[in-house]
Amino acid sequence: MELGPRNLEPAPALVKPRLALAAGAAILVAGLVLVAFIMPAEFAVDPLGIGARVGLMDLGVTGQQVEALEQAAATGSGGQATIVVVQARPFNSETVEFTLAPGEGWIEYKYRLEQGESLLYAWSATGPVNFEFHAEPDGGPAGYAQTYEKSQGNAASGTLTAPFSGIHGWYWQNTGVEPVTVTLTSSGFYNLAHEFRPDGTVQNKTFQ
Repeated sequence: MELGPRNLEPAPALVKPRLALAAGAAILVAGLVLVAFIMPAEFAVDPLGIGARVGLMDLGVTGQQVEALEQAAATGSGGQATIVVVQARPFNSETVEFTLAPGEGWIEYKYRLEQGESLLYAWSATGPVNFEFHAEPDGGPAGYAQTYEKSQGNAASGTLTAPFSGIHGWYWQNTGVEPVTVTLTSSGFYNLAHEFRPDGTVQNKTFQ
C-alpha cells in the first residue's frame, strides 16, 4: 500500500500552548532585564541588588542628578521664572566710607534698584554699630520701610534681589564713645545712590 506524504506540522492543540509558553518566557525575561538592569541604570532603583554589583546604580544616580539640574535650569530655582536677566545699564561697583561720631552718630545709604535687580554687598565697621538693612518701595505710604535685617554688629555681607522697585540700603548708628568708620563695598546695576546725613541733607550720587 502506498502511503501519502506525512503532515509534519504540529497539531493546533500543541501550537497554542507553545506560543503562550514562549510569550510568557519573553515577558519574564523582559521583566527581569527591566528590574535588574534598566531600573538601576535609568532610575537608580535596584530591588534585586544586581545593579549595584555591576555598577549600574552610580549611572542611575548620576542620571537623576542631571535630570534634576536640567529641570531646575528650565523652571528656575527658588520660584524665579527667569535665570538670565539682560540689563541695559552698565555694571557698577564702589567702595565708600562713613565716619560715625561717638554717641548716636548715624548715616543712611541707599541704592536705587528696580524690581528683580540684584545687589552684592559687604560692609564692615571698626566698632560695633546698630544697623538696619531696609527699603522704601515706590508708591509706598510716607515713612514706610520694609526691613530685611536689623541687628547689632560690625560686619555683614550678602546678595539682595529687590522684591520691588525703590531705594534699598542701610542705616548705621554708633552708640559707643569712640568714632567708628563704616566701609561699604557694593556691586550691581544700580545707577543712583542716596546718602542721608544727620543734618537732614541728602547727597545723591549718579552712576553711568
